[in-house]
Amino acid sequence: MASFKTAVLLFFLVSLMAGSSSAQLTTGFYSKSCPKLYETVKSVVRSAIQKETRMGASLLRLFFHDCFVNGCDASLFLDDTSTFTGEKRAQPNFNSARGFEVIDDIKSAVEKVCPDVVSCADILAVTARDSVVILGGPNWDVKLGRRDARTASQAAANNSIPTPTSNLNRLISSFSAVGLSTKDMVALSGAHTIGQARCTSFRGRIYNETNNLDASLARTRQNNCPRTSGSGDNNLAPLDLQTPTYFDNHYFINLVNKKGLLHSDQQLFNGGSADSIVKSYSNNPSTFATDFVTAMIKMGDVRPLTGSKGEIRKNCRRMN
Repeated sequence: MASFKTAVLLFFLVSLMAGSSSAQLTTGFYSKSCPKLYETVKSVVRSAIQKETRMGASLLRLFFHDCFVNGCDASLFLDDTSTFTGEKRAQPNFNSARGFEVIDDIKSAVEKVCPDVVSCADILAVTARDSVVILGGPNWDVKLGRRDARTASQAAANNSIPTPTSNLNRLISSFSAVGLSTKDMVALSGAHTIGQARCTSFRGRIYNETNNLDASLARTRQNNCPRTSGSGDNNLAPLDLQTPTYFDNHYFINLVNKKGLLHSDQQLFNGGSADSIVKSYSNNPSTFATDFVTAMIKMGDVRPLTGSKGEIRKNCRRMN
């Protein structure tokens, strides 16, 4: 009998250990150790967005690019050194990921009110939420308790982050690899309701695609994005032409009207398995908002370092 009880206990413990470490993330993680966390972060995020509206989208994008590479662990923030290669120069991030100085400012402000307590990974999770809210999107309680990685992987960043040229199957598999469903993928793609893309990201679409691209949008974008590679590469265009600085469901309305800027955007509404979800979000902003929040929380649960794993960095750009 004793051996049976022992076996049951062992099974229970193994089951607990096998569960997602996200179970250790909680919305009240810093309620005692850093009660001013939220107001401190939001204040810096708001002033950064007031200075440059695009920054809200840039900060939200950092969260995606961090969580997709070995989990939400702030590995993206680590600078290269003579002995260490980080993720900032990976193809999806180089000359593209931005907002690191704002993260530095937020970290400095948080360190003043509660030194050595809040991780860079958690600061990013709160920052992403605040960026959405400040630009008119839905609010949610952010689960916290992540710690910061002592490693980074440029190779994983190159392989894990979906590209603007991805087709639907590639998008589905990229999101599936981090435990996110097709519905999560479509909802999270709705983050492209804000922000801008560089000419290099959509040049191929506006010159080579005709069947699923509104002709007037193609002409408009061609005015500021020359066909020749190397000419106007960094010229910007809004991902959502209708309300580029407001977080709403217009991105999906654009897709239904063949006005997705990136090839990967329009893939969501192109006669495939995601069409019905896009159609639903284009008609029901509240459904999109609800599903976006669910997916953001789920993405924030991807392989966090908790407990004694990792560290709480003093400076987000380097290990302690």
